[in-house]
Amino acid sequence: MGNACFSDVKSAFPPDYTIYVKTGDRKGAGTSSSVFIALYNAAGTKSPEIKHECRCLDDFKAGTMKSFPVDNLTDFGNVVKIEIGIEKGNEWYVERIEIENAKSKERDIFPVHRWLNADKKMKLKIYDCMLPQDDEDADQRKAELEEKKKLYQFKSRHGMMPDIEECPRDEGFTLGYDHDIVKTKWTFLLERKLVGFASSKWKSLEDVRNVYTDTFPEPIGIKSWREDRSFGAQRLAGVNPTTLRLCTKIPETFPVTDEMLQDILGGMAINKAIEKKKLYMIDYGILKDLPCTESNKVMPSPMALFFVNEDKNLVPVAIQLLQEQASANPIYFPTDPEYTWLAAKMWFNVADAGWHQSAAHLGYTHLLMGSACIATHRCLSPSHPIFRLLAPHFLYLIAVNTKAVSILLDEGGWVDRSMLIGHVGMLEIIRRVWSTWRLDVQGNLPKDLEDRGVADPAVLPNYHYRDDAILLWVAIKKYVSAVVVGHYDRQEKLEKDYELQDWADTLTAAHTGCGIKGVPGDGTFDTCEQLIDTVTSLIFICSVQHAAVNFAQYDFYGFPPQSPAYLRGEPLKDKTPLKESDIIDMLANKDRIKIMMVMTRLLSKRGTNGLADYEVEYQFDPIGTKALKAFREDLKEIGATIESRNATRYTPYTYLHPSEVPNAISI
Repeated sequence: MGNACFSDVKSAFPPDYTIYVKTGDRKGAGTSSSVFIALYNAAGTKSPEIKHECRCLDDFKAGTMKSFPVDNLTDFGNVVKIEIGIEKGNEWYVERIEIENAKSKERDIFPVHRWLNADKKMKLKIYDCMLPQDDEDADQRKAELEEKKKLYQFKSRHGMMPDIEECPRDEGFTLGYDHDIVKTKWTFLLERKLVGFASSKWKSLEDVRNVYTDTFPEPIGIKSWREDRSFGAQRLAGVNPTTLRLCTKIPETFPVTDEMLQDILGGMAINKAIEKKKLYMIDYGILKDLPCTESNKVMPSPMALFFVNEDKNLVPVAIQLLQEQASANPIYFPTDPEYTWLAAKMWFNVADAGWHQSAAHLGYTHLLMGSACIATHRCLSPSHPIFRLLAPHFLYLIAVNTKAVSILLDEGGWVDRSMLIGHVGMLEIIRRVWSTWRLDVQGNLPKDLEDRGVADPAVLPNYHYRDDAILLWVAIKKYVSAVVVGHYDRQEKLEKDYELQDWADTLTAAHTGCGIKGVPGDGTFDTCEQLIDTVTSLIFICSVQHAAVNFAQYDFYGFPPQSPAYLRGEPLKDKTPLKESDIIDMLANKDRIKIMMVMTRLLSKRGTNGLADYEVEYQFDPIGTKALKAFREDLKEIGATIESRNATRYTPYTYLHPSEVPNAISI
């Protein structure tokens, strides 16, 4: 066969093969070391070692694809396996290797997604996607997982879901992405110093509206924020769209009566409105007696009643700002003095903001999925089909969480400087909710909608989050099902997959793993449906759910009176008629609001590709590629449907268009 070689030197004769090498886009990913590769054909024949002397520093530069011709392998056939390594020097992160047969023009793909070093060679089969019991290089696979368990260590902090002990280098941002975050933050901070923030106090509501620029455009709700229709729409298509519940009974601690609501409900009795499923509630009782960083602050723990009116709009009809029934805790109505009712809605939104940023956003997208990501790396080999299915949806997650914990939760950090709850309250909210949150209820969109009694569009119209999210849930589940059923076509494959069963146990284990409640199978995957539901939930939360609770932030927090995260003084205690000047006095000072505007504008900017347009491709096997192709076609149809819906919506809901939903929690 002769001595094969691959080189960037052009030959007068066509090569037998062309090897394409993609070096990963990671810090320190490139190498100047000599690289060698051996090929295996379908008959099991191994080629001589093919060596590339790295003479150019750009040969294997981070983020580049290089091609090299290979000679002296005539009639070797298609390549089904490779063995690759480097001789000495620095490590090398390889994303994938593609080998094109000069005769057949077929290109065989070997996804790598690993660091290579001089200590050991790496053997990879074509597509690198197989169950552990089918891997002929099982010892290599087990050794690799043992190393990953050392890198991905759980650490419990603040009584919340487990986090990463130390961010592994594989989880870091690329140089370009990291730089963009920092640059954008400082650009925003600089502009905030220049426009409308010279004094410390607002003069009027109009004064608040005069701070917007091209960089900080007017948020969508600025024109209608006072309207009850707008306040109700926030529960259906705002930044926190998963708290509304069907009202089946008025709580004893919320003593509204027919007499109080008769005119507001158009003459309809409360029981009749409940029977017709026209009444809905949000109860933030979980915020009762919440500690705040500023010990003198009182966090409201409100209850609010909403009504679907004749125009099919959801509007607020009653708000109580604290849980205890008392003379200093009246119920507020739309019939109260204008600015008194407005202040009650603003104090309700302070609680809503605290819940949203703590539970819906940080806790149950960022931190929860970070914990699941750690479990996935610890238990599933990069060669596992479920790892390859999930990996694009974990991109940058641990890196952004590592930054977020310090930026948000450190004493004196962003939350202390901009939100009434402060970091003390945020941690406490996450702890309280963690005790009851379940993956098979709150983490499963159809079951969550059913549990809250809000699944029927005929009963609760204009719920844009529900209507768009359910399309994406169905498409994701179809995609996941195709991959899972394709690889687990027999029950015994599921039972014998020891990596998968270890993953199931780690997701649920309270002290040695994630401690997630409600994982289907409760620590063991007995059926494909259990696995499908679990993976669907994880992908949905990492992509769709995070998009829903993250990218609307500036649109709602960007105008301080609409969704204030901080108000001065205490929650209202009586119905004294208020004036506009009283509303201005309640608003946080400009320094607090500046921080909220800068951070929510930054967090609302998308830094990665839309759903299924993966920054890094992981699936090249026939099962995965077929499923992914169908998924992308489904997303095109969903995008067209959402565009059609938005053409007739009072306010377009753009956050869940597939092109606007990032694959992962990367900001």
